[in-house]
Amino acid sequence: MYDKIFLLEDNDKKLIALGEESSVQGNINLCNSFFEEHKGEYIFGFLSYDLKNQIEVLKSENTAIIEFPELYFVVPQYVIEIKEDQTNFLKGDTNAEIDAIISKFSHHGPTSGFDQIELQSSITKEQYLDNVRKLQEHIQYGDIYEITFCQEFFARDVSIDPFQVYANLSELTQAPFSCFVQYDTSFLLSGSPERFICKKAGRISSEPIKGTARRSDNRGEDEQNKKRLINSPKEKAENVMIVDLVRNDLSKIAKRNTVKVDELFGVYSFNTVHQLISTISAELKQDVSFDSILRAMFPMGSMTGAPKISAMKLIEKYEAFKRGLFSGSVGYISPAGDFDFNVIIRSILYDETKKYISCPVGGAITIQSDPEEEYEECLLKVEALKKALE
Repeated sequence: MYDKIFLLEDNDKKLIALGEESSVQGNINLCNSFFEEHKGEYIFGFLSYDLKNQIEVLKSENTAIIEFPELYFVVPQYVIEIKEDQTNFLKGDTNAEIDAIISKFSHHGPTSGFDQIELQSSITKEQYLDNVRKLQEHIQYGDIYEITFCQEFFARDVSIDPFQVYANLSELTQAPFSCFVQYDTSFLLSGSPERFICKKAGRISSEPIKGTARRSDNRGEDEQNKKRLINSPKEKAENVMIVDLVRNDLSKIAKRNTVKVDELFGVYSFNTVHQLISTISAELKQDVSFDSILRAMFPMGSMTGAPKISAMKLIEKYEAFKRGLFSGSVGYISPAGDFDFNVIIRSILYDETKKYISCPVGGAITIQSDPEEEYEECLLKVEALKKALE
């Protein structure tokens, strides 16, 4: 059985990559030669949040139980596209083992039957609230304007079927940038609604999410939640600060005067939440390398805050876990050189050997934030992950 598997979903298709024909991992400086050598091929990969330490003078000293490389790109042996129930082999030919893996991703509808899994937080509610207040003091001192502060929910000594849990999560969230990754005995099961970067022809775009509201089964209440989101000065302030950060990041790799905000404060409704999403795009400079794009854009501002470096230093100080793959990115590069990468949020990380589950969640802290409401937002975001594990 293959121990390197990628499944990437969008609104109308699934892309599956299996096996390892050639790969690069760990060091961002090795990327360019790898991409040059394999130009014209499908390349799949992921970036861990802690890749930041190779891009800026930063460190990650918190403990990580589930470990992925800081960077991993692979030319797979097989690439399969599933679209409207049609299965097309873009690379390689079908066989019984491949068919068995494809069938694991063809399950429709959540099922139960797991042992009860109780998630607990790495910090108490009181510690969380106290840290939010301390971060707001940093905002008052002018150290930062906004910061994405996260906590980890986890479970020890548990065993799950990652394929089934992913099917549950995908059905519950129906998120446009969902993905499944197996790297040896470590798994990522993600119901991400957020795009990090996408390149089509010469244009690159990013779609940061900042602003969250609960869905309701009551149509009237659901509409009220949606209206409160779009009319909230606090949520809009969160969003616009990250839009400005992304515009600045894009300007480093864009042709002059081509950075633009295509959509500001778009309200998008998913199965579990309403989100405030903006879209920023630009025309890339000629011959800009992929590692130059990563150095300009990564980590994504929606998962750090602003200013980015100051926010990342405070994240390291106040968070009680090492983010690892959480708030990193998964995606692929096409033979034409276009690419699409998500933001790893709303995700379950699982180590089959250590029998450990990690479900980090968080939100943006501004001077207007209410610590209790921020804590409740964390509980809202982990809700679908808990249901997927039930």
